Amino acid sequence: MEEIRWGIIGCGDVTEVKSGPAFNKVGNSKLVAVMRRDAAKAADYAKRHQVPKWYGDASRLINDPEVNAIYIATPPLQHEAYTIEALQAGKPVYVEKPMTLDAAAAQRMTDAANQLNVKLCVAHYRRAQPMFLKVKELLAKNTIGDIRLVRLKMLQPPNPALIAKTEDNWRINPAISGGGLFHDLAPHQLDLMTYYFGPVKHASGIAAKQQENTAVDDLVTGNILFENGVVFSGTWCFSVAPEDDADSCVIYGSKGNISFPMFGNKITVNTDEPKEYAFEPLQHVQQPMIEKVVDYFLDKGPNPCSGEDALITMKLMDDFTSR
Repeated sequence: MEEIRWGIIGCGDVTEVKSGPAFNKVGNSKLVAVMRRDAAKAADYAKRHQVPKWYGDASRLINDPEVNAIYIATPPLQHEAYTIEALQAGKPVYVEKPMTLDAAAAQRMTDAANQLNVKLCVAHYRRAQPMFLKVKELLAKNTIGDIRLVRLKMLQPPNPALIAKTEDNWRINPAISGGGLFHDLAPHQLDLMTYYFGPVKHASGIAAKQQENTAVDDLVTGNILFENGVVFSGTWCFSVAPEDDADSCVIYGSKGNISFPMFGNKITVNTDEPKEYAFEPLQHVQQPMIEKVVDYFLDKGPNPCSGEDALITMKLMDDFTSR
């Protein structure tokens, strides 16, 4: 392939700004078709974003000869089936996070890609953003010395502003999302931890439903012991008072700490020489990752986040929430 000609399955809210426009802004990449089960909404998206083709049926998009790569942006329930169908059609796949409903499904998707020898990437796009790459660089430079532990805190009131609003609020339907808001936000955070600290030796957690009339866990705690000895502790709660909201990750080392939010633009380094790094918000948060995916699909670079990489995150989420 000399150019990646994308088809999007599931052109909903996440594709409006975060990802969709970036497919036409990356070199050797073009968005040529979109699909949504509500055909009228697919047509509207195509018209507003100047996309040549639209479909109300995923199989028709997958088998369109003008489409040579698939981006799957549906809710997680559909990720496995659409991914495997696209892989069987010989078309590389870029699939949204969470990769799917659970680790077992993620394993099947990864196995299918390997058996069919078709490329698969997962949209853990913070790996490619300048701010989080800077954290990785600071760690590699031993800026805070030997890493000891990580404390992550994500506390939000019900219906938090940082969650994209949808008509049916599928994110709190476990049959569609795999869980609650933890399953929507934690994949980014946990993927970064494994990206920074490597293989996991042990993981465990506690999950609870603390609000009335909820079908999903709204409080999750998790602990990880990495093979290199780093210890991670995370808390996610989606039922606190608005004034108690928090978004922080602090990495402690023998010489100080690095602190940053997951939904922010500043890194603070606290050592004997304190320093801050500020970053401009990205117009399309997935664009740096899409650039790397396009390079990978064109055999010009490595896989920026493989099925195997994302499977680790899915297993951690299962470990934290299983009873």
